Amino acid sequence: MTFSVASCHGEAVESRHTAGMDIFSAHDIETPCIKICVVEPETGFCIGCGRTRDEIAGWIAMTPTDRHTIIASLPERVATLTSRKTRRGGRRGRLAAE
Repeated sequence: MTFSVASCHGEAVESRHTAGMDIFSAHDIETPCIKICVVEPETGFCIGCGRTRDEIAGWIAMTPTDRHTIIASLPERVATLTSRKTRRGGRRGRLAAE
C-alpha cells in the first residue's frame, strides 16, 4: 500500500506500509551527512559530519529531538577535529626538509 504524507518540510512524500511498518523515504529525515564518510580514529568522529559511528548507524531510528540535539553539537565537534590537525606543508614541506 502506498500513500502520501507531509514531511517536516511541508512537502508531500511517499510512504509504503509493509508488514505493519511505515517506511518513509530518506528525504524525510534531516541529516548532517555531506557524503565525506571517514571516521577519525583518535576521536571517533566522522570528519565530514562530526557524528560517531553509533550515531550514524542509529540515525534513522532516533527521534527528531535526539537528532536535533546531536546536530546542535556538531559544529563544536567539527571545529575540534580541524583544530587538532596541523599542516605539514605537503609536497613543498617534504622538498624543503630534504
